[in-house]
Amino acid sequence: QVQLVESGGGLVQAGGSLRLSCAASGRTFSSYAMAWIRQGPGKEREFVAAITWSGVSTYYRDSVKGRFTISRDNANNTVYLQMNSLKPEDTAAYYCAAKYRVTLSTAYDYWGQGTQVTVSS
Repeated sequence: QVQLVESGGGLVQAGGSLRLSCAASGRTFSSYAMAWIRQGPGKEREFVAAITWSGVSTYYRDSVKGRFTISRDNANNTVYLQMNSLKPEDTAAYYCAAKYRVTLSTAYDYWGQGTQVTVSS
């Protein structure tokens, strides 16, 4: 099992950047694929990005490709989401999630509490 705690959210102007972090507890962090999933106001949760346990492969939803970068540091049990060129439509609660096998959906087994990202126009 793994416990996840996100940080780094906040208010930013359109075109700005934020870096989200997700700290994981547990000795098996490096066994899990990790993902960022978001839920905007009045919307369903949607997959944003994922990274395999090794960090070799990454995946993104089309609307964030070229703007967001997911990465991980297995030595420090942390996964990151670098978000550049932010748009108002990126406004959402962002969740870190874990699963043994990567999936490009919201079907992850372990979740953090979320961190709010608000992008003003």
